[in-house]
Amino acid sequence: MEIKAIVDRIEGEWAVLLVRDDEKVRFNLPVVFLAGTREGDHVTMTITVDAASTDEARQQASDLIGKLKMKNR
Repeated sequence: MEIKAIVDRIEGEWAVLLVRDDEKVRFNLPVVFLAGTREGDHVTMTITVDAASTDEARQQASDLIGKLKMKNR
């Protein structure tokens, strides 16, 4: 998913971004992720699911639950 936004303002350590397709949608992002940007800049962000990492985390949780169940028998 690609999100196009405008840096509306910077408040201390946080930037307030407005989604360009719907400026009623706004969100805050730490300014460290927006190095070099200024108020009024247009930015594009891409969000993707890391399926491999998700699967690994789910497997680790499942393994831990299995160990806990075995311990409680």
